[in-house]
Amino acid sequence: MKVLVIGLGGVTNGGKTTLAEKLKKMLPNCDIISQDDFFKPESEVETDERGFKLYDVLDALYMDEMVKSIRNWIKSPASSGVVTEELQNTCDNLKNTDDVYILIVEGFLLYNYEPLNELWNRRYFLTLPYEECKRRRSTRVYQPADTPGYFDGHVWPMYLKYKNELEENAINVVYLDGTKSQEELLPCVYSDIIQELKKLGE
Repeated sequence: MKVLVIGLGGVTNGGKTTLAEKLKKMLPNCDIISQDDFFKPESEVETDERGFKLYDVLDALYMDEMVKSIRNWIKSPASSGVVTEELQNTCDNLKNTDDVYILIVEGFLLYNYEPLNELWNRRYFLTLPYEECKRRRSTRVYQPADTPGYFDGHVWPMYLKYKNELEENAINVVYLDGTKSQEELLPCVYSDIIQELKKLGE
């Protein structure tokens, strides 16, 4: 049995969840774990002096639980309830995909937490320019809702901080342009993952 763990990280509203869902339909024995499922309840998230809830930091998440979930999946992917669906794009060029399991982990803060970094086979990072990110963010409804100034005061600065950390630590990441359509991004990422699967099979 072979396991491939793929990180799909990057900017808020960059298209991570949509891309993950589309890839899941195209890849054999594929499952998704979403970082959003590991947020602490609002009462446990710190508030800064401006009254902003600090959601865009590692401390707002149960990261240990997330690592545990991923490790449990790696140990026993077949028992995680992965549905072996009829694939939209059958991987004709892949032999014996029955014993290959793929986990896509999607989230905004995947590569800045050391215990996660030893688990990835491949890392992707979606980027957006400031204006486009702010525009998309303004169309989304969050619980709790974004307060006035929250994007500029917390969300965007934290994105830049963690992205700079990645670059400083020279972590091997494939950057994806989030302004491109899913139709453009999907084939690139899909073919890249297929190459990884072929390497596993060699």
